[in-house]
Amino acid sequence: MEAKERREKIAGLLKASGQPITGTILARQLGVSRQVIVGDIAILRAAGLDIYATPQGYVMLPATAAPAVITAKFACRHGVEQMGEELAIIIDNGGKVLDVSVEHPVYGEIKANLMLASRRDLAEFLHKSAEGGAAPLSLVTGGVHLHTVEAASTEIMQKIAAELKKTGILLY
Repeated sequence: MEAKERREKIAGLLKASGQPITGTILARQLGVSRQVIVGDIAILRAAGLDIYATPQGYVMLPATAAPAVITAKFACRHGVEQMGEELAIIIDNGGKVLDVSVEHPVYGEIKANLMLASRRDLAEFLHKSAEGGAAPLSLVTGGVHLHTVEAASTEIMQKIAAELKKTGILLY
């Protein structure tokens, strides 16, 4: 299979899937290494496809889909021990955690896609974080970070904000 054909196949698989697909699964299906998939994803992104790397795998949002949702940013601060609680509050109240970002004093904004929409997503994320010994990005900023959250309504966003404020996690 030629590289161009393989990239078209990757794009097709991601478009057709309603769920994230890991690089390992794509590599196995296409008979190449995971590193080849990583390179192909970079080329597809450079070509303008909206492919996101999440803890669950790669996902591509439909180009024509106009989401009937709103997004908001929440400025938060907490220790490592409250990370799961914070994310659960957002998810349990109807939000989807799109990303986390911090303002690094040297590197500027550092951002990671999360795409956490369910308790299952959250459990997998927390497991991978613990298993890999990965420290949260907010460790470099004394616990201060931003989350971009997606929800179906302003009321849901207000409920999320109220719950985060009640636990002392919300900064504003």
